[in-house]
Amino acid sequence: MAPRPPDDRPKASSNTPGPTPGKPRRKLKNSLLGGGAVILLVGLNAPAALDFAQEKYHAYKIAQPDYLAEYGSWDMLEVPGEYRLNAIHAALLHTGKVLLIAGSGNDQKKFDSGTFETVLWDPKKNTWKKIPTPEDFFCAGHAQLPDGRLLVAGGTARYEVLDGKVTRAGGGMRVKNESPDKEITLKKGTRFRSPSGVEYVSKFDVTVPKAERDFKIGYFSSGRMKPWETKVKAAEARVFVEAAEEGAAALTTQAAQYEVVGLEGEDADNVYGLAQKITTEKQDFQGIKAAYEFDPRAEKYVPVAPMKDARWYPTLTTLEDGRVLAASGLNDIGDVVPGDNEIYDPRTKKWGKGPFRYFPTYPALFLTKGGKLFYSGSNAGYGPAEKGREPGLWDVRTNTFSKVSGMTDPDQLETSASVLLPPAQDQKVMVLGGGGVGESEKATARTAIADLKAGNPAFRTGPPLARGTRYLSSVLMPDDSVFTSGGSRDYRGRGASDILQAQFYDPRANAFRDAAEPTVGRNYHSEALLLPDGRVATFGSDPLYGDEDNTKLGTFEQRVEIFTPPYLHRNKPRPVLEGTVDSFGPGNSATYRTKDADRIVKARLMRPSAVTHTTDVEQRSIELGLKKGGGEVTLTVPRDPTLVPAGWYMLFVTDRDGVPSEAKWIQVK
Repeated sequence: MAPRPPDDRPKASSNTPGPTPGKPRRKLKNSLLGGGAVILLVGLNAPAALDFAQEKYHAYKIAQPDYLAEYGSWDMLEVPGEYRLNAIHAALLHTGKVLLIAGSGNDQKKFDSGTFETVLWDPKKNTWKKIPTPEDFFCAGHAQLPDGRLLVAGGTARYEVLDGKVTRAGGGMRVKNESPDKEITLKKGTRFRSPSGVEYVSKFDVTVPKAERDFKIGYFSSGRMKPWETKVKAAEARVFVEAAEEGAAALTTQAAQYEVVGLEGEDADNVYGLAQKITTEKQDFQGIKAAYEFDPRAEKYVPVAPMKDARWYPTLTTLEDGRVLAASGLNDIGDVVPGDNEIYDPRTKKWGKGPFRYFPTYPALFLTKGGKLFYSGSNAGYGPAEKGREPGLWDVRTNTFSKVSGMTDPDQLETSASVLLPPAQDQKVMVLGGGGVGESEKATARTAIADLKAGNPAFRTGPPLARGTRYLSSVLMPDDSVFTSGGSRDYRGRGASDILQAQFYDPRANAFRDAAEPTVGRNYHSEALLLPDGRVATFGSDPLYGDEDNTKLGTFEQRVEIFTPPYLHRNKPRPVLEGTVDSFGPGNSATYRTKDADRIVKARLMRPSAVTHTTDVEQRSIELGLKKGGGEVTLTVPRDPTLVPAGWYMLFVTDRDGVPSEAKWIQVK
């Protein structure tokens, strides 16, 4: 069905244009229907004929120039069958191409067969390329690196098994190594035997480091110093195990020590397992430690050092020095990482210890001016309702956290969207919609804005959405608006609750205005991002059910729909910057020749998106200094890495009518 014009739907805000006073909402124009429609009404059921006529009128109306110039338009992208995939992640690269990552794509059969997918799409040429995918990056994290590579870390080691479906008791086994002389690797399939003789099988390889020696020093009368006592601190690693046999005998809620079957001699004495409980309760997804950089030039994944902790649903946030913080995620036994965050250094390609703090999975963490991270409270689930969900400013240097109050509907931040409002210099973060924890039916229309420049920042309520919305996609635009689309009223679109609606938020007016409606519903596992030509591409959606009565399983949405904003329908020439500047020079400035200098009114650097699960902490729009004269414009970027982290950006200039140029790629070093 084509998108309904705004006068045929609920309003996004009080200033949305409504139907003409005194006229019925569904009244049709006789000039459009003509005599053929009258004959049709006589021969067919009247309601069906009316619907048919309305659709014809609707298609006519949304194609009119005035409508397009006010609301924009949507177009379906033709994707060749061999390149269709379950898009779980989307990232724009500085080559202008879009990396779509599925991994196993929330498909157990593909996971079991080791079928992992990535596709590279060139929006300019509309060409597609399959990329060999070395790990299951389903539900990984990602961040843009200073050199333009994309860091991808974490993913899926094991799919969940729901309550009632677990046939073998399972749980986490802590493997201890008391040998200070060597590490030990236990291969997948290693058996652990309980004191009562019940055996459990490891599902993955596990390597346990050497134990640490702790020397105590004593002084003798000769004045010589010698070690007189040595203690050993056992090293430890985790692995998930399942009972070798089905049955109640494998269930245990008592802590015990387990023998490693097959080890002999000193190894048998030094290496053993410890487990608190092994049950048939629901078994959650489990993460992996693998990390890769995607090279946009070579168009391939390049392995780097793995993380210390396995992570599934982690957030990767770029810091002011170009390093990347990995926070939260489910670990290798399916528990939320308790707060052990780590930091990746792109120079050494290695991970180090980060500040300790607990977050639910996929927390929205934004780099703010001054270097602190702001946690908006948005997240994508997994974790108790009462822990780690309050918004606040986190100083990662001192590991101190200051709560930010004022959020309404604070119990409905899961699956909400968050953006650093344009321009980034204003330091305002907006939270839009969201739902209750887990499979809750709750959804809120609340928006809230925190001014981080205030002495005591707090959220204030913004204009509401038209209805309670989870999984809303929010994209920063070159004209400083925020384009939002899609989402659903209920968990994963349950009850056919997808919202076929889009709107723009204007930060200056603090109000929404309507946009043309999409034709494809988007809920869980959906993404949207800004393209270099100023359009917005939307991908994915993973509904739980395929009908209103929730009786049919849903299917993953593989269609790609693209929104063309109103500013590209105004029949006005776009401003053009001539020449190529690869990076800002010594004065943090770049100069371009242009015939449009007189009408250019603003310039923005826009960091490319890396988005999944409505979480996109990469995108930001920075206001540039603008000088004009002599057929040139000189643009100056702020000298503040906390405001403008190193990396590649899209450069847009916009004229007085709000029409932007096509982006030029430029690097901030």
